[in-house]
Amino acid sequence: MNTRKTPLVKGFRQSAPYLNAHVGKTMVIMVGGEAIADPNFANIVSDIALLHSLGIHIVMVYGVRPQITALLQQQQYDSPYHKGIRITDEYSLEIAKQAAGQVQLDITARFSMGLNNTPMAGSQINVISGNFIIAQPLGIDEGIDFCHSGKIRRINNMAITNQLEQGSIVLLGPIASSVTGECFNLTSEEIATQVAIRLQADKLIGFCSEQGVVDSNNDIISELLPHDAEQVLQHLIDNDDQQSGTGRFLRGAIAACRAGIPRSHLLSYKQDGALIQELFSLDGIGTQIVMSSAEKIRRADINDIGGILDLIQPLENEGILVRRSREQLEREITLFSVIELDNLIIGCAALYPYPEEKMAEMACVAIHPDFRDGDRGVLLLNKLCQQAREADLEKIFVLTTRSVHWFREQGFYECDIEQLPLVKKDLYNYQRRSKILITSTS
Repeated sequence: MNTRKTPLVKGFRQSAPYLNAHVGKTMVIMVGGEAIADPNFANIVSDIALLHSLGIHIVMVYGVRPQITALLQQQQYDSPYHKGIRITDEYSLEIAKQAAGQVQLDITARFSMGLNNTPMAGSQINVISGNFIIAQPLGIDEGIDFCHSGKIRRINNMAITNQLEQGSIVLLGPIASSVTGECFNLTSEEIATQVAIRLQADKLIGFCSEQGVVDSNNDIISELLPHDAEQVLQHLIDNDDQQSGTGRFLRGAIAACRAGIPRSHLLSYKQDGALIQELFSLDGIGTQIVMSSAEKIRRADINDIGGILDLIQPLENEGILVRRSREQLEREITLFSVIELDNLIIGCAALYPYPEEKMAEMACVAIHPDFRDGDRGVLLLNKLCQQAREADLEKIFVLTTRSVHWFREQGFYECDIEQLPLVKKDLYNYQRRSKILITSTS
């Protein structure tokens, strides 16, 4: 019988914790006009429909900046910007309303598609748009009249929440009315950010041409704290690129994060399935803006037994680790430290103290295969060294059959069995012939 796990099975099992975590949560998804114009937009809509079918509350905010520009250029009409905001005069407002109306109808039509040969076969989705946003004019800045460019005055949180609880997707565009009955052109990033904050959403999600924020080596930065995100934004401003999809989203994400939104995600609108990979895979695919790191090292508790067993059992089967039963783990769980990422255990190690000899053993070190290219082993070692120092222990030793070079790189040196604590010396397994390495905790 073929017992190999296919990538589909492995991926589906890995997504299970995220499926459970996301059900019933609220996500505000900001889709700029560039994303809407991209050929991959149909797949983004399908993925949003999938999220909705899983019981996730969706508010979708769309922008039409390039669509407005294209229509104005067809009319050979100039619509200048001031501080990154379009000056929307009477004629530009009519063009903006036309663009926003067309996009709203197109998006609604896509969510209504249910042909058998499409990803949305059989889906019945109610898409609700309305006067959830009340606007007011931006006014005059440095002598420049923004005309019909506006900002948010009020959001009808209750009405949006009621629609979400009734199973509808709420679709919000950039044109909003005022208490005087006028229409104003708002930025999609302001709408998405403020709606996320007012609804206390669980996530704010945005799209750009890249797969997130890239560093100087063109690698994706998986996580940014608000201060780091501000530095990236300042770099974009210095390079006159603050109006890119990345820049506009970062402004909103920083504000949302500091207002209590746990995670903001920036993804590529060009890559098929980016939204699904970001939300339902172990290591994600884009950039997250978070108030505190999603990954943390902490002392283990009894609820971590299952996660630790999932980590160590493959290594036990290969003979790399000594077998531990669930009962043994339950007895020794207070000796373990774990690395946790999105409620998943991706690393563990135990510290067994020998107070009389002022020594401790670092044992049962395991890192999830998908996360072994980082420095998580070093982080665990540093954490256990700190614990040993706090317990007035001066040395840490390890017994290993496969990782001698790694421990040497961390400052361990080989020693003989005579340097082990007496109890450990008596328990040494001569059949395994483990190498003994030791280091100072200072």
